[in-house]
Amino acid sequence: MTEFFQSLGMNYEWAWFVATIAGILLIALPLMLSVAMIIYVDRKVWAAINLRRGPNVVGPFGLLQSFADGLKVFLQETIIPSAANKGIFLLAPILTFTVALAAWAVVPFSATAVLADINIGLLYILAISSLSVYGVVMSGWASNSKYPFFSAMRAAAQMISYEVSIGFILVCVVLFAGTFNLNDIVRSQQGFGLGIVNAYVIHPLLFPMWVMFFISSLAETQRVPFDLTEAESELVAGYQTEYSSMSFALFWLGEYANILLMCILNALLFWGGWLPPIDWAPLYYVPGIVWLLLKTFFFFFMFSWVMATVPRYRYDQLMRLGWKVFLPISLGFVVVISGYLMATGHFG
Repeated sequence: MTEFFQSLGMNYEWAWFVATIAGILLIALPLMLSVAMIIYVDRKVWAAINLRRGPNVVGPFGLLQSFADGLKVFLQETIIPSAANKGIFLLAPILTFTVALAAWAVVPFSATAVLADINIGLLYILAISSLSVYGVVMSGWASNSKYPFFSAMRAAAQMISYEVSIGFILVCVVLFAGTFNLNDIVRSQQGFGLGIVNAYVIHPLLFPMWVMFFISSLAETQRVPFDLTEAESELVAGYQTEYSSMSFALFWLGEYANILLMCILNALLFWGGWLPPIDWAPLYYVPGIVWLLLKTFFFFFMFSWVMATVPRYRYDQLMRLGWKVFLPISLGFVVVISGYLMATGHFG
């Protein structure tokens, strides 16, 4: 894209700057539109599973319901509790939303459609996703209310518990791929399964890792059954209790952007990303971004399905699963996979 703007008469510095801004907008604007639509899809899936209709009034089939909700919160008054720390209270939703968008900079939508194709893309996403908890902690502390404060403490403990096991799971993927670059990880999955299937998940040592990664994704994004930070039966609404108007909406946008990120990471790391499911030449005529979006939508449907059917864990169950089940299993698989790759000459 930089070359295109240079052809219009710009020098390299200005062409690079304009191309970068254009790339950011090409990711951020469709992402915001996608967030609005997946909230609608989320509610429709819940309704279908519960034998209800879901949104069906605003626009054809209720498609404009999310935009009506967005307009409503935009027109509401922002109320700040008198005892709150005003600066941090307002900064928390901004930080949550900004961090959620920043992670998308290294996501490859196809072999060439990526804003920053860096060699440590996977480490970058792991670091950025860890920062998302700061928005929750800041909002809980700044609200000067006990329920948001309890939610903030839960969020910090939950993030630490599942980030550790996610890190070991990603080590297993990196061992097979030999790189931290997300595009190269996708390419390494071509024909991986019996020379036919483009996916790591077909391997018996990596399938359990994907199952654990999917469950950890639910915990990382505070989705049911791990939504202990927003447990309405215990904490009113958790860290969002004192928020209203656009500050509340920014939390929702950041939350769903993180959910979409985890869905797309499931596809990229284990299910072939922008590659077609089968290594068959005619399937490569379909653009890679179409395959990636289909896989991402499938994982989002699974997220919604779990939310509509699985009851919420108790907090002690959440901690036990993270520390006593996922952590030792993922660490054990790092050892087993390393030994397997050494024995088969993968490192040779």
